[in-house]
Amino acid sequence: MKPDTHFSPTRRGFLRSMVGGSMLLPGLVSQLLGSDAAPADPLAPRASHFPPRAKRVIFLYMSGGVSHVESWDPKPRLFADAGKTTSINEYQGRKGDYQMFLKRPQFDFQPHGKSGIEVSSLFPHIAGCVDDLCVIRSMKSDHTNHYEATLGIHTGSFTFARPSIGSWVSYGLGTENNNLPSFVVIAPKSPYAGGQVWGSDFLPGAHQGTLVVPGSEPIANVQRRTTSRLQEMELEEMRRMNQRHLATRAGDPLLDARIRSFETAFGMQMEVPHVFDLSQESDATLALYGLQRGQTTGFGWQCLIARRLAEHGVRFVELIDSGSSANWDAHGDMKDHVPLAKNVDQPIAGLLMDLKQRGMLDDTLVVWTTEFGRTPFVEKADAKGREHHHWVYSSWLAGAGVNAGSVYGASDDYGINVAKDPVHVHDFHATILHLLGLDHERLTYRHTGRDYRLTDVYGKVVKGILA
Repeated sequence: MKPDTHFSPTRRGFLRSMVGGSMLLPGLVSQLLGSDAAPADPLAPRASHFPPRAKRVIFLYMSGGVSHVESWDPKPRLFADAGKTTSINEYQGRKGDYQMFLKRPQFDFQPHGKSGIEVSSLFPHIAGCVDDLCVIRSMKSDHTNHYEATLGIHTGSFTFARPSIGSWVSYGLGTENNNLPSFVVIAPKSPYAGGQVWGSDFLPGAHQGTLVVPGSEPIANVQRRTTSRLQEMELEEMRRMNQRHLATRAGDPLLDARIRSFETAFGMQMEVPHVFDLSQESDATLALYGLQRGQTTGFGWQCLIARRLAEHGVRFVELIDSGSSANWDAHGDMKDHVPLAKNVDQPIAGLLMDLKQRGMLDDTLVVWTTEFGRTPFVEKADAKGREHHHWVYSSWLAGAGVNAGSVYGASDDYGINVAKDPVHVHDFHATILHLLGLDHERLTYRHTGRDYRLTDVYGKVVKGILA
């Protein structure tokens, strides 16, 4: 897939970019370019490479590193052999010979659903939805640090900033609603790696994620402060100023992105108040997410807004449950997972049930992941917490095209290494794109003389995850 023509430095290309697909000034394109003009909107819907199973993605990101051996990957041997020592040849990125103590998981596992998949007591509500999940117990990452691992699970790059998976999906498929961004991130705090998590990097700026911060004003300055007609006049004058500015330069993609953002913002003024108005939801629906009427914060609010955004055509919605503090990074005490799990458990289960009741789970892909797991071993026998562990960890998928009620891959007896069917981050990304009808090897963008893609030069679609 090659770049859009909206980067053309010509006056025609500029004007198409600026007003293509816009509802601001009807007829303006034909007046300026002639009746044969074809608007070039970077967010216009595009055909997928092959028939998709999913139309959209809701990406649930648990920042900080959730312990796989205390959530989705039961390890009876780790319970039985706790306190014994094991030898490893690397510890927190440092090579060498280390003797470590095996640490007992703090939470019990029980089988759930018709599938009998075991889930820890941390997630009793999601456990009730386990027959809709494909639990991956063989995830692999390339880095043990938060920054690099967070970058990797979002962009496929562990060292340099690259476009986020949400930006790639936006670039590949466009939007179904021009009045809303194609990629939205809902986060109370900035995660590790900051805005690079939702950045578009070298992709056109229109594909960058729009940040929503829970609260009374989740999107700043979206409320209209003047009449629609006056605003259209202001934007028309701004268009003339931008045209004069561009005429003295050889074209500026940043200016192009800025102009497109004005159009999106105009549409959002009409759409956002409706989408974010939860007064329309029934008491039963609010209770499903664990919400009180009038509440505008909490992970339940994030999940319900995600469903409403998905209903209104947003392609990719990411929910980040925490920021760079008070997250899943449980070095001090694994019991810190308890309030964090309680914060997300019912809302995520509510989201899955709500999507299913509305028939939306059939074409919505729900992704749950973290950047890495926690070590099944510890340096001191009495350590209460666990360290970072990227050799193996767990994630899950649900919804469109997913082999529901199944487990894919396995870790070894202690959850230290992959024992069967590894799923690298690149494979994870390739599979998500596949479910959206996108070939990860064909979804490319030429930048500095090279065709880049989300999966770099790696990745394979994991067929065992697919229905």
